[in-house]
Amino acid sequence: MTANAGKPLSRGTRAPAGAAIKTINLALQGGGAHGAFTWGVLDRLLEDERIAYDGIVATSAGAMNAAVMVSGMAVGGARGAREALATFWRRISESARMSPLQPSFLDRMSGNHGMDNSPVFMMFDMMTRVFSPYQFNPMNHNPLRSVLERSVDFEAIHQSTCPVKIFLCATNVRTGKVKVFDNAELSADAVLASACLPFLFQAVEIDGEAYWDGGYMGNPAIFPLIYNCDSRDVLIIHINPLNRTEVPTTATGIFNRISEISFNSSLMREMRAIAFVTSLIDEHEELRSRLKKMLVHSISADDVMLKLGVASKFNADWTFLTHLRDAGRDYAAAWIEDNFEHLGERSSADIAATFL
Repeated sequence: MTANAGKPLSRGTRAPAGAAIKTINLALQGGGAHGAFTWGVLDRLLEDERIAYDGIVATSAGAMNAAVMVSGMAVGGARGAREALATFWRRISESARMSPLQPSFLDRMSGNHGMDNSPVFMMFDMMTRVFSPYQFNPMNHNPLRSVLERSVDFEAIHQSTCPVKIFLCATNVRTGKVKVFDNAELSADAVLASACLPFLFQAVEIDGEAYWDGGYMGNPAIFPLIYNCDSRDVLIIHINPLNRTEVPTTATGIFNRISEISFNSSLMREMRAIAFVTSLIDEHEELRSRLKKMLVHSISADDVMLKLGVASKFNADWTFLTHLRDAGRDYAAAWIEDNFEHLGERSSADIAATFL
């Protein structure tokens, strides 16, 4: 394991004296406990002193990672962000320890992180399709709230001195439009709104409007980075697989694939628009002063995520979370090695092959 919990944080790659710092934006997808993969990616990126951050746009579990990271950076720089992320995910695991959805001892020993066929998950899955959270959770208890409030310094994010712009996506239940919460608007409610799966939690109400998970309208949306950030580089950290080789045949598998397609659709539409604008700029030099050419980069681990069932998104077992974190660190290290030189110069992701 490349775990940092219980060990001194490694220094990582130091910026040579006089070396240019490359500033990027991050786009973080949601995906429940699979967000631990994003934790690992961020942990490795934050080790590299050659990389700085302009803005972060995020949804759901990505929104939690983003809020914790920006809070940590505002208080203690990159090291503070890494410590904050490690503490947050440890708290998530401890908070969920008594949940019936967590894997049994035999599951952990066998490496069965999916648990899609476990009786408890199947019963829970059936219950959420018959009863709404207003019925089975009338008191609207959400254990994530206390974890967020302990892990994020929202006042530090609100300050004009906060080093990173943050944009969290949620879906307005009434209008169906995407709502983007920025630094000034950020709160525990805003983060929970971005992560509010409507079959699990009651809609989060903010200023008289009700919100569900942002993944339905932006997982995540890219436009806040285009309009509000100076850096043209966007690194998308994927959690939801874009492609599957097999057609699902079980009810759970079908539902999971529908969710993946739905939660990827808004991102794919924006990538199509970015590809169109990029082609216009490349073909018409006079447009370069009027249009912004975005440079798109991507870290994904479909070979890891495709092995995980939908139930594993609820698996907060520490061994499982650190397994995903370590995978994220490995993928991030490989991406930095292969693509750092391209930052500020060109896209390293093949937009047409990946999204179109």
